[in-house]
Amino acid sequence: MMSETFGHHPWTVSDLVAGVDSGRVRLPDIQRPFVWSNAKIRDLVDSMYRGFPVGQLMFWENADELHARSIGVDAKTQGASMQVIDGQQRLTSLYAVVKGVAVLREDYSEERVVISFNPLTERFAVPDNAIRRSSDWVHDIRAVFESPIDARSDYIEGLEQARGGERLERSAEREIEEAINRLNHVLAYGFQVVQLKPNVSRETVADIFVRINSEGVKLSSTDFILTWLSVFWEQGRQELEDFAKASRFTPQELTRIQGERVAWTPKNAFLTLDPGHVLRVVVAVGNKRAQLQDAYNALRGRDRRTRQIVPEERERQLALLKTGQAHVLKPHHWDEYLKVIERAGMRTSAMITSKNAVLFGYAIWLLGRVEFGVPVDELRELMARWYFMAQITARYSGSAETRGQEDINRLDALERTPAQFRDAITGQIETNLTDDWWRVTLPEDLHTSNTTGPAYTGYLAALTILDAEVLLSTLTVKDWLDPSRRPVKGVEKHHLFPKDYLKQRLGYTSTRQINQVANQALVEWSDNIDISSDAPNEYWTQQVDDKGMGEERLARQRWWHGLPDGWTDLTYEEFLDQRRRLLAEVTREGFRKLSDPNYRPSPAVVSAATAEAALPTFEQMVRTGTIPPGTYLIPTDGQTDSIAEVTEDGAILLDDVEYRSPDDAARADGAHEVDGWLYWSADLGGEATLAELRRRDQSPQASPE
Repeated sequence: MMSETFGHHPWTVSDLVAGVDSGRVRLPDIQRPFVWSNAKIRDLVDSMYRGFPVGQLMFWENADELHARSIGVDAKTQGASMQVIDGQQRLTSLYAVVKGVAVLREDYSEERVVISFNPLTERFAVPDNAIRRSSDWVHDIRAVFESPIDARSDYIEGLEQARGGERLERSAEREIEEAINRLNHVLAYGFQVVQLKPNVSRETVADIFVRINSEGVKLSSTDFILTWLSVFWEQGRQELEDFAKASRFTPQELTRIQGERVAWTPKNAFLTLDPGHVLRVVVAVGNKRAQLQDAYNALRGRDRRTRQIVPEERERQLALLKTGQAHVLKPHHWDEYLKVIERAGMRTSAMITSKNAVLFGYAIWLLGRVEFGVPVDELRELMARWYFMAQITARYSGSAETRGQEDINRLDALERTPAQFRDAITGQIETNLTDDWWRVTLPEDLHTSNTTGPAYTGYLAALTILDAEVLLSTLTVKDWLDPSRRPVKGVEKHHLFPKDYLKQRLGYTSTRQINQVANQALVEWSDNIDISSDAPNEYWTQQVDDKGMGEERLARQRWWHGLPDGWTDLTYEEFLDQRRRLLAEVTREGFRKLSDPNYRPSPAVVSAATAEAALPTFEQMVRTGTIPPGTYLIPTDGQTDSIAEVTEDGAILLDDVEYRSPDDAARADGAHEVDGWLYWSADLGGEATLAELRRRDQSPQASPE
């Protein structure tokens, strides 16, 4: 039975290289196409030089070129009869070293592999600058394989010149000659090749490949699916490879590389793709599978009960995959989806905290567009909110495939109408981004020093949505994050309580506490240098005076950057606690703008944006007698039955708790998105809002009541 499947045949390295060179031995596209590291290739040559075993090769006797491609980058003309099933990395490495051809690296760049050899010590090395300058080394062993006599002569001549023309002793020449001849003899190194016979089916070949590799380096479900695709739809596998490769280059770059005009590539500012990334979206859209192991079993047509392969089911699943892939790889779809990511406030790859959120987001966007028929402009806004939610809540940080399958199943159960899709996605967003999540969970998530985590990048995204400016600058955050025009030194994160101040004057030693995200704000580089290690109440006033930007603009910036009232006089812990809550509010405001096409800033934002220097604080109004201590405050228009009282030290007493500002007191009374100065009215022989009293107190013509 074995003889009907395979046989053992001897091949030397020379035979293998000649077979690859002629095209007789070719690489079927059922393996990962990237060669080993140069260090591993060096070890392979060293083992063969010393006569050590280096493993077997396995070929398939099959003349069908449709499922094969050449090793290296040059096209071969001869029809293939031997396709490499196992040992591709070794064979590719040997061919690259012996023939000097360029190979493709994992980033799709081309590289010529060079290994150096020292005949004096019989050592191999990946050449560095020191080796390239040294006469002790044959800098590229390819010279030995091409002509050992010339390589020996050139080496000895170079060695003698480096030694001042002194001729080598005969014994040394003999040792060098023996080492170089021994290296050349690597070409005669023999492999026992297992050759599968022509009658072996493609599925059997794929199964053998999977079994072999499962015993060595553990392959992923992605590898298994790509193997299966190479057997049953090689063109589809190549399309995935091509799409992933193109995502690394602009059309101009790829035109130069390929030597033919390329009009479009999927390159973007957010994610560099590999074939597995694209495959995940394809099976999610086409086969409704987020779990790739399940997708692999489904594509094979394997019956879960009998565990047998059902060819009809295999063909059905392949047809579904082809349909999904056609949608996924369509340039218009990809470009429209990228607008979703940008609309959600993302600008660079550094802001992408989860690749799976991008990939599953694309799958859901495609289902909404293709299966539910949601108009593209409406879909962009809806999915931008969904993506913002998915990233900031770290939706796919745990069991990504399980969560992805839940999301797919939820949509799969719906009637295919735009309204059904819209309601499902909106419901999912509202379920996750509740009022408690914004007020409690997000501030707690901001209790971190991780500036690349979901919470802080969500805040940055909100700043881009709000068109916020960098602190004490006219430059916008959106412009700073624009990947197409980032300066070498432009904007950086500044510690509002400077590091050295915290260490030297306040005694903080924990880097994690010093680098809390709530202690960092975006400022221009030159400002950061000027601020140095001064205390906040030392540098802030000076910086504000130097900028001369006006109170209205400064008030907006203080709100965008979450600076509490009187922040420079707060303790560090008080500052962090208050600023986390303010950053969460700003993030929520950004999401509000993202969610409402008729967005108007909330009263708190309007209040900050229209602040003026002459407006007094609540404490100042109490001190001047505009609002005497003991005055009762009640909610304007009777929103609640609460009664607050003004204290001697200029606070608002509500339910036995003192609040330093009308906004804080309003929030404590349940009014989270209103201006506290409008919320409270003072009983001074006639009701007037605190905002009205404040304006009167500001005006020199008004007399106090």
